[in-house]
Amino acid sequence: MSLLIGNNLVVSMHYKLTDDDGNVLDGSKDEPLAYLHGAGNIIPGLEKALVGKVAGDNLQVRVEPAEGYGEVKPELVQTIDKSAFQGVSAIEAGMTFEAQGSNGAAQRIEVKKVEGDAVTIDANHPLAGVSLNFDLKIVEVREATKEELAHGHTH
Repeated sequence: MSLLIGNNLVVSMHYKLTDDDGNVLDGSKDEPLAYLHGAGNIIPGLEKALVGKVAGDNLQVRVEPAEGYGEVKPELVQTIDKSAFQGVSAIEAGMTFEAQGSNGAAQRIEVKKVEGDAVTIDANHPLAGVSLNFDLKIVEVREATKEELAHGHTH
């Protein structure tokens, strides 16, 4: 009997992720993506949609921003002084950096524009505010090992 996807099981799947315009944003290449269900390793909307599915299932899942990478938060777009970028000689729109967030965690920021010494940065996730369309094929569902359960991710 096939295992139904649920907490503490390892799920392997091939996927293609597109936006509403059909642009491919991400996908599995040669190897399927494997994750530990229920450990918060994938976005909530996708994890919810996979509950009860089995190996061999093909499905399309649409995840709205609230269940994906969230809505765009305007407070995460700021203009700071160029001097904050110590050791960086040229700062241009489109560059990304890793900064320490207020909670001490690493945070990705993208430079949106540069005007003189004023640099506008955006700390929103690149897919914040985007509806996500997944085309999925579930390859395998298996019991997690004790080590995977202890670590909270697959090995």
